[in-house]
Formats: sequence, structure tokens, C-alpha cells
Amino acid sequence: MNIFHQLPASFPPSITTIGNFDGVHHGHQSVISEVVSRAHALNCTSLAITFDPHPARIVRPELCPSLITPLAQKLELLAATGIENVAVLPFTELFSKMSARTFATEILRDTFHIQELHEGENFRFGYQAEAGIESLEALGKELGFAVHVYSPRLLRGGAISSSRIRKAIAAGDVSQARALLGRPFAIESTPASGRGYGTRYTVPTINLAPYAELLPANGVYVTTLEIGTAGATETFEAVTNIGNRPTFEAEFAENPITVESYLLNFHPIALHPDTPLKLTFLKRLRPEIRWPNPKALREQIGRDVAKANRFLSLCRTLHSA
Repeated sequence: MNIFHQLPASFPPSITTIGNFDGVHHGHQSVISEVVSRAHALNCTSLAITFDPHPARIVRPELCPSLITPLAQKLELLAATGIENVAVLPFTELFSKMSARTFATEILRDTFHIQELHEGENFRFGYQAEAGIESLEALGKELGFAVHVYSPRLLRGGAISSSRIRKAIAAGDVSQARALLGRPFAIESTPASGRGYGTRYTVPTINLAPYAELLPANGVYVTTLEIGTAGATETFEAVTNIGNRPTFEAEFAENPITVESYLLNFHPIALHPDTPLKLTFLKRLRPEIRWPNPKALREQIGRDVAKANRFLSLCRTLHSA
């Protein structure tokens, strides 16, 4: 996949879709699949246009949502769709003031030479979101490109959307998020600093570095933790706690939110402060609870581990069936 972080000097005729693509969910995937198919049929190149940062961080920073997929993760997921090109347009205050007509003329027609534009029916663009699908279709007729409009894809009684997925994740409903995304929700990070990580790590608990984007609700989850090593990765099954450790709140008052994973099939590994980690959420076990003492907490962790092992064993059985 070719990635453009600025407007290219030349570009072949393209079949294109535009969006934030946060989550690269089932709805996004279905539109992109059609873009790729049409590009092959018309001997054009396929293109997804997205923005960085998220436009809301410029025009409505107080309302900007935490991201399901930060840019690097989003690009990995877009590459997996088969799209040939992604243009990541820098979204600045100046760019936000571009009119719909200027965007359609200078970006879509003159730069990317689009032949077809594929968009959801709620698509809006231009300064202060001035233009919708009707305006886009009118501009397409004038400027020489076709517009294909898609209704929202429905699942479990509602439209698949990034906002719906964010709500599910924020509520801890990682099972619903998985259905809407088409894969389990995952975050990518590194180990927390100051934890004594060295050449050989021999403790089965790993804390993630502070994470700036969307996390599931505080609680305990069945997860997997993929650990990057030199030229390879290794995946461990885990039980992960997200929260402020209420049983030890005085001790950890200065670092209220942690993401801590207990590795179930642990063995000593190479781990450094910059080692890539990918934490995938499979099932929520329970909310975070304040226990009367550390002994009660340890007993509950034992019950959590037993439940996680049963769930993971069932997953392995179903996968092999």
C-alpha cells in the first residue's frame, strides 16, 4: 500500500472513498471492498483519503472523541483491506476553511483525478460541513466524477458506526465492539517506564505505558498480549485489569489509571522499554472492585484466572473444531 502524507505531484485516475475510518469497521470495510473491486474493473487505482489529526481536534477540540485506532494502527488495518493507496491529508485550521467546491475541484479532480467517489449517505465536507451528498453529486456531475452512495450497514438492531463502537468500548462491552469491528478491539503500546525492565524479564505482570486514546471501561478482561521481540513476536494469554487499583489507592494516587496484564502462559522473555506491545480484548470478566485487603484481592485474581482459562480453553476448542 502506498501512503501519501502530502498531495502528490501526479496521480493516476482513481476510484476513491473519503473518511476518518476510525476503527476501520465492518461498514468501512464493505465500502473499501467495493472501491477496490471497481478500481480493478475500470483499470484505475484505488484510493482512501483520510485526515490527521482527526478533524474534530481542530474544529471542536472540546468534543473530540478518543480514537479507536490511532493513525499507525489505522494504516495497518487499511493495508489489510487491499486498498492500493492512502492519502493522509494534514488537517489544519487553514485546511478546515476550504470550501466544498475548492476541495472537490483542487483535491478530488485536479490532484487525485477521481472517476468515482464512494461515500456513506451521511457524508459531509467543506467549511463548517457545509455540503452533503446532494451537493457532492451536483459537483460530481459538473466536474466529471460519479458518486456512489451507501446506506449504513446494520448489525444487532442498529447502524455500524465509529461512535457506536466507541460507546460499546467505553462501557466495557468488548464483545459488541468485536461484532461491529469485525475483529477484537486492540490497543498498541509499550511497557510502562520505570518498571525495571531489562534484558530478561522474569515477572508475569506487565504494565502498559500511559495510553492517550480509547480504553475499555475500568474492569477485568480476558486478553492476549502480543510482545514484539527481535525480528519476531510472541503472544501470551492474559488477564488484564484497567483502573486505578482502589485496593491500593493511597500507594498509587499519583498514577490513577493503569493497564496491567497478568500473563497466564508466561516464561521469561526479552523486554525493553520500547518493546512493542499489542493488547487484544476478548471478554469482560467483571468491573473493578475495591477489596478490603490484598489477601481478598489475591483470592479474586485466582477466580479471575480460572474463569479466563475456561474461556480460553473453549475458544481453542471452537477454533480447532
